[in-house]
Amino acid sequence: MSKSQKLFNESKKVIPSGVNSPVRYFEPYPFFAKKSNGAYIWDEDNQRYIDFCNGYGALLLGHRRKEVLSAVSKQLTQGTMFCTPTQSEIELSKLIVGNFPSIQKVRLVNTGGEATMTAIRLARGFTKKKKIIKFEGCYHGAHDSVLVKAGSGSAHNGISVSDGGLDEVSKNTLVVQYNNSEELERIISKNKDIAGVIVEPILANMGLILPEKNFLSEIRKITKDNDIPLIFDEVVTGFRISPGGAQQHFGIKPDITTLAKALGSGFTVAAVGGKKEIMDLLSPGGKVYQASTYAGNPTSVSAAIASIKTINKIKNKLYSKLEKYNIMLTHAIDDIATDLKIPHQINFTSSMFQIFFTDKPVVDYASSMNADAKKFKKMFSILLKKGIFIAPSQFEVVFLSDAHTKIDLENTIHAYDVALKSVKN
Repeated sequence: MSKSQKLFNESKKVIPSGVNSPVRYFEPYPFFAKKSNGAYIWDEDNQRYIDFCNGYGALLLGHRRKEVLSAVSKQLTQGTMFCTPTQSEIELSKLIVGNFPSIQKVRLVNTGGEATMTAIRLARGFTKKKKIIKFEGCYHGAHDSVLVKAGSGSAHNGISVSDGGLDEVSKNTLVVQYNNSEELERIISKNKDIAGVIVEPILANMGLILPEKNFLSEIRKITKDNDIPLIFDEVVTGFRISPGGAQQHFGIKPDITTLAKALGSGFTVAAVGGKKEIMDLLSPGGKVYQASTYAGNPTSVSAAIASIKTINKIKNKLYSKLEKYNIMLTHAIDDIATDLKIPHQINFTSSMFQIFFTDKPVVDYASSMNADAKKFKKMFSILLKKGIFIAPSQFEVVFLSDAHTKIDLENTIHAYDVALKSVKN
């Protein structure tokens, strides 16, 4: 019995289902991580994996990035928590505002879910309306307002609306098909109580689904024409797609933006930012209440400052390298699957991709759900045995980091070759 199996058996006795987040579980049991460095992660049995789960997108710069660890180490000598304002919070906020032109003011929080919850509350406080529109398959955290036809672990476990969620809350969440601006316009025309529209500009929690041409600009026009705040959930795409996120890449300015993951390079920090007139509604100056003991935690803030500074310093090389590596990897996987005559689709952009086992394009929630998840599960298992760690769910994304090398890519392509042959058979 491996150490991971023993630990999982022990874990189930004290942790529900043995894991602290549903996406971490896979059959027969998940490996237990021991250490990491650069592009690699080791389990308790000292098996090394090339990591493409990548903290579900958080580790854009790789594990244990020296600039980040150096900043955190320095902060640890000064204190870990004060619960009073610090100069570093101002520095981080200025960096975020400098990278995201749509953000005039920003409040630091702890998680992506907390950021989206605050964004929605702000939209309701600003408009004095109730209903929120989200898109099928978009995942905005595990709180009631958005846990309706959501992606990520919710989709993986077949949970459309969570038990324990209140009908009174979910009835105020209207769900629209992704990549369907006409449906959005119809829903808005029939409802005069829309407080906000929230969307992942690139859907990265249903596998990877890209916005079709003009989809995001049409959303922006529709929301502007109807005086509805547009919320870009850039928890995944912020910094990963570009230094200014997907909104910089597509040239769209939302009213509110949420950030997390790559913001902190593995440390717990998130942010919600937007127009001054909206952000100033937050307490204590306004009447939209939001608070957190750990918000602006100096350790996490120091990591985020170092992350953004590093990204900005190397951005000219970073994003072109990641895109080049992603094209190399996805084209090779596509060639292998094509030669094996396996029906498949590969969606990719920047430093993210996902393969779907289907003969039809994957453009929304329904087409993603129709892909063969059993084949994906088999492929995942073989990849893991070959030392490649991707997210275990079809409804997640493969992430590259700055730490990956060409040798890592070659080894990964070989592993996909073996795994896809196994899927074929």
